[in-house]
Amino acid sequence: MSTEVWQQRAERVIPGGVSSNVRLLSPRRFFTHGSGARLWDVDGRAYVDYLLGQGPAFLGHGHPVVTAAVAEAVAKGMVYGAQHPLEVEAAERFVEAVGWAEQVRFGVSGTESDHAALRLARAVTGRRRVVRFAGTYHGWLDSVLIDYQRGWPAPASAGQPTDALADWLVVPYNDPTTLADVFDRYPDQIAAVILEPVMCNAGVIPAEDGFLQFVRETCTTAGAVLIFDEVITGFRLGLGGAAEYYGVTPDLAVYGKALAGGWPVSALAGSADLMSELGTGRVNHSGTFNASVMAAAAVSATLQVLTEDPPYARISEHGTRLMRDLAELGDNHGFPLRIQGVPAAFHVGIALDPDDTKPITDYDGLARLDLQQYAKLTADFAEQGLWVAGRGVWYVSAAHTDADADAAVTAVDAVLRSKS
Repeated sequence: MSTEVWQQRAERVIPGGVSSNVRLLSPRRFFTHGSGARLWDVDGRAYVDYLLGQGPAFLGHGHPVVTAAVAEAVAKGMVYGAQHPLEVEAAERFVEAVGWAEQVRFGVSGTESDHAALRLARAVTGRRRVVRFAGTYHGWLDSVLIDYQRGWPAPASAGQPTDALADWLVVPYNDPTTLADVFDRYPDQIAAVILEPVMCNAGVIPAEDGFLQFVRETCTTAGAVLIFDEVITGFRLGLGGAAEYYGVTPDLAVYGKALAGGWPVSALAGSADLMSELGTGRVNHSGTFNASVMAAAAVSATLQVLTEDPPYARISEHGTRLMRDLAELGDNHGFPLRIQGVPAAFHVGIALDPDDTKPITDYDGLARLDLQQYAKLTADFAEQGLWVAGRGVWYVSAAHTDADADAAVTAVDAVLRSKS
């Protein structure tokens, strides 16, 4: 059956035809399978994939080591309502790989592990307020989802109570002065600072030199908990994630996406001193499917692959080449593409002012880009066999090859040529 038929069937039984509102913004495709860095749809068309399921397929689709480990484990059961050896082995591998953390709890989604981190921080400090940065995303629950364009803090969804956001303090990213002012205005009231070390959910904006160190020192001085939301950056920037990449150690961190080779697994990690509050039962963290057999097997296998054959050097080379080639295409076709981020995850946008080359360092800077025009281009990219996110982020996987980069550049070249 064709895409059109599947879309009609989906819209009859699934609201909007999708099971996540993020997908409302994507070109409608129904994929039958994926392998490595390629996808195939119901119409038999092939795509080179730089969306990677919004990031999780860091090893590529259907990695044989991960799929074999999960298949072997799940044949013996899935959920016991108790502990199992694979859970312990996965936790041991995780702690060893990350380097700085002493203990870890596994969950299913980044949203819920972020929620657990915030609850734990409030419990250990006895405070309520939390600092976050404009543009960062920490899940879709009532107590965290913010529409930054409507004033701060403002609900981003109908049905979301405004008072659920009352404890948030929102400041610009890469702005140490404003962060210091907030701590001065709310002495002994701030439980935590939570941040994406690279703001992958909004423009892939990296932390500027010294900024994360300043946040670390500020939290230490104020007795606040520093939480890294590494759902995207964890295991993508390196085995130690952004903590290793920037040389800054958080108190707690949340992981997901690249953690389990595409399986739905998240993790909350931190020092034994903080994490022990979960172990005593004083701070609740629950979930029927936490550390399921499949999850634990996927985590162990993924970390085995990343440890035994680290892909980070070739991912850096691949991403750097792509960023360079895409920028050259923009120049060649008179298209003001703006490209920034890190090689493993970078952002492509269209400058409103072709002469504007100033780096974007915070959420407000995104107003200098025509994000809607770029999103429209991604539909044309899909017609050329290139699958990327409409919000501008490109994810590079361990499975991407030079041939994949060539195909992506060819697709973008064809689209920009037709528009110039």
